[in-house]
Amino acid sequence: MFDFKDRLVLVTGASSGIGAAVAKAFGSAGAAVAVHYNSGKDGADEVVGAIEAAGGHAVPLHGDLCQPGAARAVVDAAASALGGLDVLFNNAGAMIRRQPFAELEIDLYQKALDLNVRSVIEASQAAIPHMEKRGGGVIINVGSVAGNDGGGSGSGHYASAKAYVHNLTRHMARDLAGRGIRVNAISPGAIATPFHAATPAERIAAMEKAIPMGRLGTPDDLVGPTLFLASPASAYVTGQILHVNGGMYSP
Repeated sequence: MFDFKDRLVLVTGASSGIGAAVAKAFGSAGAAVAVHYNSGKDGADEVVGAIEAAGGHAVPLHGDLCQPGAARAVVDAAASALGGLDVLFNNAGAMIRRQPFAELEIDLYQKALDLNVRSVIEASQAAIPHMEKRGGGVIINVGSVAGNDGGGSGSGHYASAKAYVHNLTRHMARDLAGRGIRVNAISPGAIATPFHAATPAERIAAMEKAIPMGRLGTPDDLVGPTLFLASPASAYVTGQILHVNGGMYSP
């Protein structure tokens, strides 16, 4: 069920955190992996090196997904380098910075939508013809618990973008089912990654206290759910948001 030999996978935002862990896992499971990065070249090279050291095949791909057309270019480059595309893991995203709603600047709001939403739309649209040539495929979007609970202080722009991703996932699943493409999302809770590097310590402590399992998640906690959604084990699963948060939130 979890053998990805001969499967062709693109992971966006794969230079660190969840993306890096998932890319390495796909590589270990036999997939050929395109490792996308923007500013984290060293991290992407490390991920590629780890996959190749384990006997796998990986290629690094650069692109600033905030820029119009960049996501489509990355997908096309991945398909060209790998020889096609079976799985797209839309992981690239960021809060960019916190800003209280009363002071929210349109520029920040737009950047959050460009990176967290438009890149998902562009990448997914670009992936469709490549997946159809392979007889179908899987798209997995990365949402967030913030997309359900509105997010913490100063993160409304990010939370709203992730809520968009959740509903977009449901729509994509219905729209693409006839093309043989399944679409689901994973929705992480509080995960210890560079994403939280600027999160105040008191906020981190409050999040940890609110988690029934008593700890923050790790990038590896997202690996199993992602491989499940990409595998034949979930062949009849589409349009779902899989929450991975230690019990922090239950829809």
